[in-house]
Amino acid sequence: MTPIPMYNWIGLWSLYVREVRRFMKVATQTLMAPMVTTLLFLAVFALALGGVDRQVAGIPFVEFLAPGLVMMAIAQNAFANTSSSVVIAKVQGNIVDTLMPPFTPHELTLGIAMGGTTRGLVVGCAVGIVMSLFVKMTIHSVFFIVFHAFAASLMLALLGTIGGIWSEKFDHIAAVTNFVVTPLSFLSGTFYSIDRLPEAGQMLAHINPFFYMIDGFRYGFIGRADMDPVIGVAVLCGVNVVLWLLCHRMIASGYKLKA
Repeated sequence: MTPIPMYNWIGLWSLYVREVRRFMKVATQTLMAPMVTTLLFLAVFALALGGVDRQVAGIPFVEFLAPGLVMMAIAQNAFANTSSSVVIAKVQGNIVDTLMPPFTPHELTLGIAMGGTTRGLVVGCAVGIVMSLFVKMTIHSVFFIVFHAFAASLMLALLGTIGGIWSEKFDHIAAVTNFVVTPLSFLSGTFYSIDRLPEAGQMLAHINPFFYMIDGFRYGFIGRADMDPVIGVAVLCGVNVVLWLLCHRMIASGYKLKA
């Protein structure tokens, strides 16, 4: 009989704790900075652009905008945590400290990705609490809020891990951030409803996975979505499976990790 594979639970927990401690030691940068940045976005759109009096489908614009800003903070910080962890380890030459212990590729993927996911969720909770002091934050569906927060954090954590493995220096991961993560975030419907876009623009939005995480998360708060939120759940699950398999394959093959 084939023996049942055993998880290296102690090692996996140690790897996860290391990833969490990385961002908790610099909480000013990893927690406080996203709160300030998000509030600045809110101030610009709500005050400078007259958003206080605007409405989207009968919903005050600031209430429509706030969940999207929270989700952007979640996604960007989940990506930043895993990408920086892998790239810094490669540049400094201590990636061997992660690869040498008796971890399977699945355990490495899980430990690193969960560290990034945790940072995304912690930042999301902090930003959401601060945001609620300035914007009325209603709750329509706890399930969609929790699911999309976790699924989006995991998606960006996996994307950050993949980007970190691919990158050979900091310029490379900065390119991924500037040309992939940031454009997809801003074109995801965070600041607008895609119903206002022309048909071609709506089609492009529907192939952007970031749209589904923003739309579903917003639905959890205001009860309005541009797309059936159940479809969004399926899309995020599918994207996460694909990213997980790709990340697992890159680690298992030692792609740009082993000399």
